[in-house]
Amino acid sequence: MRVIAGSARRTALVAPQGTNTRPTADRAKESLFNIIAPRIKGARFLDIFCGSGAIGIEALSRGAKEAVFIENASPALKAVKENLTKTKLQNAEIIEASVEKAISLLSGRQFDIIFLDPPYDSKLLVQTMQEISRTNLLAENGVIIAETERSTELEFPGFLLTSTRVYGRTNFLFFS
Repeated sequence: MRVIAGSARRTALVAPQGTNTRPTADRAKESLFNIIAPRIKGARFLDIFCGSGAIGIEALSRGAKEAVFIENASPALKAVKENLTKTKLQNAEIIEASVEKAISLLSGRQFDIIFLDPPYDSKLLVQTMQEISRTNLLAENGVIIAETERSTELEFPGFLLTSTRVYGRTNFLFFS
Protein backbone atom coordinates (compact mmCIF):
# COMPACT_ATOMS: atom_id res chain seq x y z
CA MET A 1 0.00 0.00 0.00
CA ARG A 2 1.38 3.39 -0.99
CA VAL A 3 0.53 6.98 -1.82
CA ILE A 4 -0.10 7.02 -5.57
CA ALA A 5 0.31 10.68 -6.55
CA GLY A 6 1.07 14.18 -5.30
CA SER A 7 3.59 15.50 -2.82
CA ALA A 8 3.88 12.20 -0.90
CA ARG A 9 3.96 10.03 -4.02
CA ARG A 10 5.45 6.55 -3.61
CA THR A 11 5.52 6.77 0.21
CA ALA A 12 4.83 3.30 1.61
CA LEU A 13 1.99 3.22 4.10
CA VAL A 14 1.44 0.82 6.97
CA ALA A 15 -1.82 -1.00 7.58
CA PRO A 16 -3.27 -1.71 11.02
CA GLN A 17 -2.40 -5.04 12.54
CA GLY A 18 -5.14 -7.68 12.50
CA THR A 19 -8.02 -8.46 10.19
CA ASN A 20 -10.52 -5.82 11.31
CA THR A 21 -9.34 -3.33 8.68
CA ARG A 22 -9.27 -3.99 4.94
CA PRO A 23 -7.25 -1.34 3.14
CA THR A 24 -8.58 -0.13 -0.21
CA ALA A 25 -6.54 -1.78 -2.96
CA ASP A 26 -4.15 0.58 -4.78
CA ARG A 27 -5.92 -0.09 -8.10
CA ALA A 28 -9.34 0.82 -6.68
CA LYS A 29 -7.86 3.87 -4.89
CA GLU A 30 -6.21 5.07 -8.09
CA SER A 31 -9.48 4.68 -10.01
CA LEU A 32 -11.37 6.55 -7.29
CA PHE A 33 -8.94 9.46 -7.38
CA ASN A 34 -9.06 9.59 -11.18
CA ILE A 35 -12.81 10.16 -10.83
CA ILE A 36 -12.64 12.82 -8.10
CA ALA A 37 -9.41 14.52 -9.25
CA PRO A 38 -11.14 17.77 -10.30
CA ARG A 39 -12.63 18.11 -6.80
CA ILE A 40 -9.46 17.52 -4.73
CA LYS A 41 -7.45 20.75 -5.00
CA GLY A 42 -8.39 22.93 -2.02
CA ALA A 43 -11.07 20.51 -0.80
CA ARG A 44 -12.07 19.91 2.78
CA PHE A 45 -11.91 16.10 3.06
CA LEU A 46 -13.50 13.91 5.75
CA ASP A 47 -12.32 10.28 6.03
CA ILE A 48 -14.76 8.33 8.23
CA PHE A 49 -13.72 4.84 9.45
CA CYS A 50 -10.29 5.87 8.15
CA GLY A 51 -8.36 2.71 9.03
CA SER A 52 -4.79 3.39 7.89
CA GLY A 53 -5.80 6.84 6.64
CA ALA A 54 -4.71 5.97 3.10
CA ILE A 55 -7.66 7.68 1.39
CA GLY A 56 -7.43 10.96 3.32
CA ILE A 57 -3.64 10.92 2.98
CA GLU A 58 -3.98 10.49 -0.78
CA ALA A 59 -6.33 13.50 -0.82
CA LEU A 60 -3.85 15.63 1.14
CA SER A 61 -0.99 14.51 -1.09
CA ARG A 62 -2.99 15.60 -4.13
CA GLY A 63 -3.75 19.07 -2.76
CA ALA A 64 -6.74 18.88 -0.42
CA LYS A 65 -6.84 21.90 1.89
CA GLU A 66 -7.45 19.74 4.97
CA ALA A 67 -8.34 16.21 5.95
CA VAL A 68 -10.10 15.03 9.07
CA PHE A 69 -9.71 11.38 10.01
CA ILE A 70 -12.26 9.59 12.21
CA GLU A 71 -11.30 6.30 13.84
CA ASN A 72 -11.68 4.62 17.23
CA ALA A 73 -9.80 1.32 16.85
CA SER A 74 -6.37 1.47 18.51
CA PRO A 75 -4.42 -0.44 15.80
CA ALA A 76 -5.90 1.79 13.09
CA LEU A 77 -5.17 4.97 15.06
CA LYS A 78 -1.55 3.87 15.46
CA ALA A 79 -1.31 3.24 11.69
CA VAL A 80 -2.86 6.56 10.62
CA LYS A 81 -0.60 8.49 12.98
CA GLU A 82 2.48 6.67 11.66
CA ASN A 83 1.39 7.24 8.05
CA LEU A 84 0.86 10.96 8.61
CA THR A 85 4.31 11.20 10.21
CA LYS A 86 5.92 9.31 7.29
CA THR A 87 4.28 11.48 4.65
CA LYS A 88 4.93 14.79 6.48
CA LEU A 89 1.56 16.06 5.28
CA GLN A 90 0.06 19.08 7.03
CA ASN A 91 -3.52 20.13 7.81
CA ALA A 92 -4.56 16.74 9.13
CA GLU A 93 -6.77 16.26 12.17
CA ILE A 94 -7.47 12.92 13.82
CA ILE A 95 -10.60 12.46 15.90
CA GLU A 96 -10.30 9.47 18.19
CA ALA A 97 -13.94 8.67 18.89
CA SER A 98 -16.93 6.67 17.77
CA VAL A 99 -18.33 7.88 14.46
CA GLU A 100 -21.51 9.18 16.10
CA LYS A 101 -19.55 11.21 18.67
CA ALA A 102 -17.03 12.47 16.08
CA ILE A 103 -19.75 13.61 13.69
CA SER A 104 -21.44 15.41 16.56
CA LEU A 105 -18.13 17.14 17.37
CA LEU A 106 -17.87 18.25 13.74
CA SER A 107 -21.34 19.78 13.72
CA GLY A 108 -21.12 23.27 12.22
CA ARG A 109 -18.28 22.34 9.86
CA GLN A 110 -18.76 21.28 6.25
CA PHE A 111 -16.74 19.09 3.92
CA ASP A 112 -16.50 19.02 0.13
CA ILE A 113 -15.73 15.30 0.02
CA ILE A 114 -16.81 12.77 2.63
CA PHE A 115 -15.41 9.27 2.26
CA LEU A 116 -16.75 6.48 4.40
CA ASP A 117 -15.56 2.94 4.50
CA PRO A 118 -17.36 1.21 7.35
CA PRO A 119 -16.85 -2.45 8.03
CA TYR A 120 -19.01 -4.06 5.36
CA ASP A 121 -22.15 -3.46 7.41
CA SER A 122 -25.17 -1.85 5.74
CA LYS A 123 -26.74 -0.95 9.09
CA LEU A 124 -23.65 1.03 10.15
CA LEU A 125 -23.54 2.73 6.75
CA VAL A 126 -27.21 3.77 7.05
CA GLN A 127 -26.66 5.13 10.58
CA THR A 128 -23.61 7.12 9.45
CA MET A 129 -25.43 8.60 6.45
CA GLN A 130 -28.29 9.63 8.75
CA GLU A 131 -25.83 11.37 11.10
CA ILE A 132 -24.18 13.18 8.19
CA SER A 133 -27.58 14.38 7.03
CA ARG A 134 -28.66 15.41 10.54
CA THR A 135 -25.53 17.51 11.13
CA ASN A 136 -25.36 18.97 7.61
CA LEU A 137 -21.68 18.04 7.17
CA LEU A 138 -21.79 17.90 3.38
CA ALA A 139 -21.05 21.24 1.71
CA GLU A 140 -23.22 22.48 -1.12
CA ASN A 141 -22.12 20.68 -4.30
CA GLY A 142 -20.17 18.21 -2.14
CA VAL A 143 -19.98 14.47 -2.64
CA ILE A 144 -20.19 11.48 -0.31
CA ILE A 145 -18.38 8.34 -1.41
CA ALA A 146 -19.20 5.09 0.37
CA GLU A 147 -16.98 2.06 -0.12
CA THR A 148 -19.01 -1.13 0.16
CA GLU A 149 -19.08 -4.73 -0.92
CA ARG A 150 -19.71 -5.22 -4.61
CA SER A 151 -23.30 -6.35 -4.14
CA THR A 152 -24.39 -3.44 -1.91
CA GLU A 153 -27.04 -1.10 -3.31
CA LEU A 154 -28.44 1.56 -0.99
CA GLU A 155 -30.46 4.74 -1.17
CA PHE A 156 -30.75 7.41 1.51
CA PRO A 157 -33.46 10.04 1.93
CA GLY A 158 -31.93 13.47 1.34
CA PHE A 159 -29.10 12.15 -0.84
CA LEU A 160 -29.07 11.35 -4.54
CA LEU A 161 -27.09 8.31 -5.73
CA THR A 162 -25.27 9.75 -8.73
CA SER A 163 -22.93 6.92 -9.66
CA THR A 164 -21.79 3.42 -8.76
CA ARG A 165 -18.36 2.11 -9.69
CA VAL A 166 -17.20 -1.47 -9.20
CA TYR A 167 -13.55 -2.53 -8.91
CA GLY A 168 -13.22 -6.23 -8.15
CA ARG A 169 -14.95 -6.82 -4.80
CA THR A 170 -15.05 -3.07 -4.07
CA ASN A 171 -18.06 -0.91 -4.83
CA PHE A 172 -17.96 2.91 -4.65
CA LEU A 173 -21.33 4.62 -4.24
CA PHE A 174 -21.35 8.37 -5.02
CA PHE A 175 -24.02 10.58 -3.40
CA SER A 176 -24.77 14.26 -3.67
